[in-house]
Amino acid sequence: MNQKKIDRINELARKSKTEGLTEEEKVEQTALRNEYRQSVVGNLSAQLDNTYIMTPDGKKRKVGKN
Repeated sequence: MNQKKIDRINELARKSKTEGLTEEEKVEQTALRNEYRQSVVGNLSAQLDNTYIMTPDGKKRKVGKN
């Protein structure tokens, strides 16, 4: 997700609090928020795929999905 889209999310959030959103803006806001969530989850998953836990006996154990 690029900075322009994040700025638009913030702009819509501010407008929502002050003057309200049109139906088109609400749909846009929902779509942008969902895209942001997917980006965050994807980044976290990628980071966890490269994370290991060192056990007391010195072995590395990969963090995986439960």
